[in-house]
Amino acid sequence: MKKILAGVLTSAILSSFAIGAETINGAGATFPYPVYAAWAYQYYKETGIKLNYQSIGSGGGVRQIKNRTVDFGASDAPLPPSKLDEYKLYQFPAIIGGVVPVVNIPRVKSGQLKLDSDTLCHIYLGEIKYWDNPKIKALNPNLKLPHKKINVVHRSDGSGTTAIFTTYLAGACPDWKQKVGAGKAVKWPVGIGGKGNEGVANYVRRLRYSIGYVEFAYAKQNRLSYTLLKNPAGNFVAPSIQSFKAAGATAKFDPNKHFYLWMVNAPGKNAWPIAGASFILEAREKPETNKKVNKFFKWAFENGDKIAERLDYVPLPKELKEKIYKYWQSKGINP
Repeated sequence: MKKILAGVLTSAILSSFAIGAETINGAGATFPYPVYAAWAYQYYKETGIKLNYQSIGSGGGVRQIKNRTVDFGASDAPLPPSKLDEYKLYQFPAIIGGVVPVVNIPRVKSGQLKLDSDTLCHIYLGEIKYWDNPKIKALNPNLKLPHKKINVVHRSDGSGTTAIFTTYLAGACPDWKQKVGAGKAVKWPVGIGGKGNEGVANYVRRLRYSIGYVEFAYAKQNRLSYTLLKNPAGNFVAPSIQSFKAAGATAKFDPNKHFYLWMVNAPGKNAWPIAGASFILEAREKPETNKKVNKFFKWAFENGDKIAERLDYVPLPKELKEKIYKYWQSKGINP
């Protein structure tokens, strides 16, 4: 998969330099970048229209669309209707995925280490300092854990992945909610910061005894060991397209609220607890630009599901896609 994804990303980037072709410019979340790049590559092959997408983080994506320097912004942290009205933006989801804790502990493989929200919370608060802490050992009685200090890795930039992760922690751990809170950027109690999902993945891959959080595609691409997590139903689940779909199955997206919704801590028995959607933001005063952008995403919704699943993202359900088409139509931006 790593070689395939690298080839797709390289081809998508190179295509952006083709001369004379129509171009759509977007910027924002790193969370969906692998699937947007793969869609862009195929869309360019079929239509000759380029998608030039800057993977700069959700905070940067919101800033750029606020400043009207791109055709669309992308954010994993949905903007509430009040902010959309203030910035004069439309918003709709484009893809669903999962944020996963990843670790670098010698001889601990993917799916062997179990964590729950309380343990993960207190690791990131800096209160659980060693891998053989009694709370971690109690969850993993058959796993030999070293007496080594935990190296905590987090994002350094304004990040929708961080917003999903900290919203999960704040919803499941009162200490986190009181001491840190949730958002695209927070004051981290401990740890080192990496820029983008790529930066966190690189740190965890190089730094022994570390823990970080990344979108699942980055965990697989970098061959990082992911943990199991205890979900609100009390089950330990692995990150997978099936557990992300289980989280999405209970999501109630409301077009009257511009689809504003957090998907963390979903109630399903097999649901991954740190799931989220990635959203597209468009300027309300640019209907023709929005039609061009939406034409790309409509193509992706109708032709890109297999590509998304191959990269371990969850395509939007058919009913949600229909809601988005009606939303576009109501705003006069249906392609």
